[in-house]
Amino acid sequence: MLAVAVVVFGVNAGHLYFQIRSLIYFMETQRLLLRKFDTDDWSDLYEYLSDKEVVKYEPYGILTEEACKQEAVRRSSDDAFWAVCLKDIGKLIGNVYLSRLDFDTWELGYVFNAKFQGKGYATEAAKTLTDNAFKERNARRVIAMCNPLNAPSWKLLERLGLRREGHLIKNIYFKKDDKDNPIWADTYEYGILASEWKNIR
Repeated sequence: MLAVAVVVFGVNAGHLYFQIRSLIYFMETQRLLLRKFDTDDWSDLYEYLSDKEVVKYEPYGILTEEACKQEAVRRSSDDAFWAVCLKDIGKLIGNVYLSRLDFDTWELGYVFNAKFQGKGYATEAAKTLTDNAFKERNARRVIAMCNPLNAPSWKLLERLGLRREGHLIKNIYFKKDDKDNPIWADTYEYGILASEWKNIR
């Protein structure tokens, strides 16, 4: 993980001074830049969070432009979310998520623009963030959850080397039908230990 300091220069009583206002953290891969969200990212967010196929298995429905503006502001101050951008043109194509839980366990998540799926970007970004969890955050274990119907998602996790540890039957719902009844869904549980990650990298 790299950090760039945002420095402000000025003159006070004839003396030049500088002040470090903030640190901008980012991670790089061969093709991608993972960075913190900015409030101006809302339009790229809207491009994929307004796609019903992209959010089909997410705990929310499609988002409006206004909702994406609010979400960009929220994510800009949420250290769990990372914007995934194409390094050559700066286009934001999705996001990855890493949140700390109990017992030195971190949960991984990801959502990507449909136009950029199937190109290995999500795997590349998720691998980088998982590696960061173990090497920089002293994670003991990384886990992930996904709907069994979302085959691209669980296949990604298996490519990374995560182990399917459980299949929960109709354990959760995020949406309701037209009669206001819960639409229950199954969950695959995946996990990997730091020692296992080290052995396969």
